[in-house]
Amino acid sequence: MRVSRLKKGIAMLLAALMLLAGCDMPGANDSPKATKNPNEEMMPNGEHVLTVLTNRVDLIENGVLERYAEQFSKEHPGTTVRFEGLTNYASDIMVRLSTRNLGDVLLLPNNMKNESLPNYFEPLDDALFDGMRFEDFKAYGGKRYGLATGISTSGIVYNKEAFRKAGITEIPVTLDQFYEACEKLKQAGIVPVYLNYGAKWPLMHWGEDLVSYMTGDSGYLNKMTETDAPWSEESAWGEAMAIVRKLIEKGYAEDELMSNQWEASKRELAGGKAGMYLMGNWVINQLVAAGADPGAIGFFPFPYDNGDTRYAPLSPDWLVGISKFSENKELASAWIDYFVRESGYVDESGFLPVEKSKESAMPQIQEFLSYNPILLEKKVPSDAFLEIAAAAEIPFWSGNNIQEWVAAPDLAEVFEQYNKRWKEARNKSER
Repeated sequence: MRVSRLKKGIAMLLAALMLLAGCDMPGANDSPKATKNPNEEMMPNGEHVLTVLTNRVDLIENGVLERYAEQFSKEHPGTTVRFEGLTNYASDIMVRLSTRNLGDVLLLPNNMKNESLPNYFEPLDDALFDGMRFEDFKAYGGKRYGLATGISTSGIVYNKEAFRKAGITEIPVTLDQFYEACEKLKQAGIVPVYLNYGAKWPLMHWGEDLVSYMTGDSGYLNKMTETDAPWSEESAWGEAMAIVRKLIEKGYAEDELMSNQWEASKRELAGGKAGMYLMGNWVINQLVAAGADPGAIGFFPFPYDNGDTRYAPLSPDWLVGISKFSENKELASAWIDYFVRESGYVDESGFLPVEKSKESAMPQIQEFLSYNPILLEKKVPSDAFLEIAAAAEIPFWSGNNIQEWVAAPDLAEVFEQYNKRWKEARNKSER
């Protein structure tokens, strides 16, 4: 079975992960090493250099971010904006926190406790948040540290031409119908669903993201702090993993699972060689950039069960903030304001607007909403949840844990091991 063949690769991944575990959660009282920030620099002619760390390596390579930077420099003469792309941002940024090598502007780590934010980030001016969604998502002590760079929902992004070739005439609205669509795509020689298992981070859409809305409870993760044993095959976690495991077992996922095929997957889905993603709406414009006809890409809520009620999430994408160690904080604030409100990034990236007064004109979003899903606004992870997760060395939102669970020969057994770690960490946090 394909799942069993993944065990060796997973063991190697977990070994590497353990080396990073101590870096994954800076505590509230952590003090970064007093090293010089290599990003604090000026050009020889006295111009300011603003260093921006980003996960959007693709936008660096295709010149989109440079286009934004050129416009910003026109409005702020004497400024050069430099971008540094981190391919595995969630893990890489946690390692760099202890070195002050954070540039001037960066995306806030999802798995950092809000009480730790003042140790690494500069409070943002309240004016930046006027009329914005999720304004208090990254706040502590009455101060805000991160502004959302876009708003997303998650669902099935699909290629209409692939569906036509496979003879799929109706959008699946139940899990059984979803599996039937997968089988038709497979028989037509089309990859039914790209999990992007090897890239790891996309797996959070099948894990942390999915369990937070399939239950109808956007606070599901935070409520895990109330129990010693949050994982079982009967829990939302178990139901979600059963779906992914079935997709692999039935041959509905991509080949070469252990390879990072993220960029290739976009070309495959854009060209109709793959049928579906479970992904945020932000990927739609990336598919178009990869060659898809915009009219060929559709979007519908994920039918995670056979019930009549369908929930979907409403979440902020990465939140952007200013390094506490930046020497260009005023300029960094101006960049953030420009980037979110004026650059065009929100629309060009296919996000829902961050500004409450605006609505999305994307036809795919209109299609998605036509199925009348109940939108659940994401809850910020509680400090208690993050503290227990860190002590248990469980790297939520990285995809590492999902990889292990999907590959496990016995899901109940691996869940039991995680429950043991969770219980020990929970008991320590209560002392």
